Amino acid sequence: MRFSEAWLREWVDPPLDTQALTDQLSLSGLEVDAVEPAAPAFSGVVVGHVQSVAPHPDAEKLRVCQVDLGDGEPIGIVCGAANVAAGQRVPVATVGARLPGDFKIKRAKLRGVESNGMICSASELGLAESSAGILVLPADAPVGEDFRAFLALDDHCIELDLTPDRADCLSVAGVARDVGVLNRVAVREPRIEPVPAGSDDRVDVTLAAPAACPRYLCRVLRGIDPRAPTPLWMQERLRRSGLRPISVAVDVTNYVLLELGQPMHAFDLAKLDGGIEVRMARDGEELALLNGDTARLRADSLVIADAKRAVALAGIMGGADSAVGDATRDLLLESAFFAPAAISGKARSYGLHTDSSHRFERGVDPTRCVLAMERATALLQGIAGGTAGPVVAAVSEPDLPLPPTLHLRRARIAQVLGLAFDDAAVTDILSRLGMTLTAVGDGWQVTPPPARFDVQLEVDVIAELGRVHGYDRIPVTHARSAAATRAPLEMAYDPQRSRRLLLDRGYYEAVTYSFVSPELQRLVDPDAAPLALANPLSAELSVMRTSLWTGLLQALRQNLARQQTRVRLFESGLRFRQAGAELMQEPMLAGAIVGPVLPEQWGAVGADADLFDLKADVEALLAAAGCAGEVAWTAAAHPALHPGQSARIERAGKPVGWLGSIHPSLAAALDLPVSVQLFELDTSALSGAPRPAFAPLSKFPSIRRDLAIVVDRTVTFARIEDSVRSAAGDLLRELVLFDIYVGEKVDSSRKSIALGLILQATSQTLTDDEVAAVTARVLDALRADVNAQLRT
Repeated sequence: MRFSEAWLREWVDPPLDTQALTDQLSLSGLEVDAVEPAAPAFSGVVVGHVQSVAPHPDAEKLRVCQVDLGDGEPIGIVCGAANVAAGQRVPVATVGARLPGDFKIKRAKLRGVESNGMICSASELGLAESSAGILVLPADAPVGEDFRAFLALDDHCIELDLTPDRADCLSVAGVARDVGVLNRVAVREPRIEPVPAGSDDRVDVTLAAPAACPRYLCRVLRGIDPRAPTPLWMQERLRRSGLRPISVAVDVTNYVLLELGQPMHAFDLAKLDGGIEVRMARDGEELALLNGDTARLRADSLVIADAKRAVALAGIMGGADSAVGDATRDLLLESAFFAPAAISGKARSYGLHTDSSHRFERGVDPTRCVLAMERATALLQGIAGGTAGPVVAAVSEPDLPLPPTLHLRRARIAQVLGLAFDDAAVTDILSRLGMTLTAVGDGWQVTPPPARFDVQLEVDVIAELGRVHGYDRIPVTHARSAAATRAPLEMAYDPQRSRRLLLDRGYYEAVTYSFVSPELQRLVDPDAAPLALANPLSAELSVMRTSLWTGLLQALRQNLARQQTRVRLFESGLRFRQAGAELMQEPMLAGAIVGPVLPEQWGAVGADADLFDLKADVEALLAAAGCAGEVAWTAAAHPALHPGQSARIERAGKPVGWLGSIHPSLAAALDLPVSVQLFELDTSALSGAPRPAFAPLSKFPSIRRDLAIVVDRTVTFARIEDSVRSAAGDLLRELVLFDIYVGEKVDSSRKSIALGLILQATSQTLTDDEVAAVTARVLDALRADVNAQLRT
């Protein structure tokens, strides 16, 4: 919410400067996000009166103007603007003036004609990004007055970053009400009188969806001047609130939106066919919107329709076919209350976000429709003329929201805030907030005003007492309780240790959205049914991820597209999987790598990272968690991983993760190289590793025996390792795999494995006979278990 400080002070003017006012707003829960000057610094600009305009003798596009500055003889100014005309009041930068950008005005000759200043456009004064000509001021602008003073440009634009629950402050009226309460200052609301009907013109209204729209008002306004200019004071208030002036009808409805918080819309009456029906859209019905898009509507969307078609997406955006244009003379004004539940999420589902939807989603005061209609009618008639018909109202009383009646207890106030309020203070604060109080034995029955959709519980009322009293004035108290502490499990999984380990190994941490594209989700994990969001941010972020790979692959693709040839990313976070009616939120750690093993350098031959490079990183993670020895690597298929180049990671027979190369079809779909390597671990399954225990070092020398065996190509090293360790017993200190050979000297269906057995006893030096016996047992076990043959 952005507004002018000067506009706010017309409503309520506490004895505070700008800094104190904004500090007070932030401390009361209305966080001030920015305070900016209403106009950039400039000086020496006054209001001038153009007395005459003559062609330049030597330049077709220049004109010589005689301008009265109110201090003597008119001065000559050469102007190139096509819209300059005699009789206009204009801003004039006099000789010596300084404009934005530190541009100094000097006396000059333009094509031989002396120019003693410059007639300014809005963009030259920093009041607009671009201008088609000079800025023309109202005819009653006082000649000679300082232009900054005339437009009150020594003002500030205040921008609030409101939380969704404070929709009541999405207007100058709402902020003024809060400022008045905080400072015990009266709020001066503008006097809004009902505009009497000057004709019987009316449009009938039918509420076909009363639960979604329990109140709808409309009014015919005939004979307006469509070319009437929006007054400069209104244009300035819109500009300082971040809105661009468009046309008188649009500007007035925007002004009422900012002033009272009630969204309105103006239809071109000549483009409507018959009466107005507020109904749900027909599935597949199309509506051309004001922004140039065409929306294909769903049956859950509320629309405003005439006898033939939908003409507006209710509470969000009007239709192009009924839009007000330069030739519009007859209007139909709309002011309505749409239920928040009917509008919430609909704008985002169509890729839209408007000032109207922002307010209706959070809740608009259902009682302000009539006041806004009268305000807009009076402003339009005062600017563009016209004859108003009667206000036509369609209301479904049972469907209008009723504020709850809440029981506020004195004891509960002290318990929550740690501060005792006397009855007079409670009554004063809540009454100034617009709440109705009735005293009961232990407190009050409180009814909040219709605009306060956020006050639904007793604690909400107490929060209002604390907010208005001042959070900084609530004394600090410390709870007295027996604090029970619990030491962390010694062998619990440590996410920070894993994070540091991956950073040390050259990875970068990524943080991606938990909600992802359904299409990408199906590519990565087609077997899992993701949870669809009820109100997604966009269609590309509409389901919850079932794997961290979805976000990592997108990040990987973006890095590669930016010429990063060596990428190593990891992410820790939750994945979301449905187990029946329950949603499982599982902590995961995932990574993705692509590109050379080492950064480019002269001392090593470049080679792309493969599956085994990533496996080394994962084994380091498992070792850091203390469970590397309990993990088995099982060849298995995963939809996102390359067949034959993927492994399921298991612990105690249960899957704890996956590792492998990306599947070629997935790589092609995402335009990624097939050399991408992926891993994902369920970190909740990595806790509970055996506690490390000290073992005394042997005083006796170790002995190494190397064996070369030939086995089938399908035999894994894990099976060989299990067989060797089982046969060698306690004497085996270390088993080293130092060579794998496949080639001409070995059968094509088999491979040669070279093993190093390091043997050592704790009580004696091993003899040759003892070593030979262990070696023989190992060979016998390998023959029996994996059909191994000793290679000679």
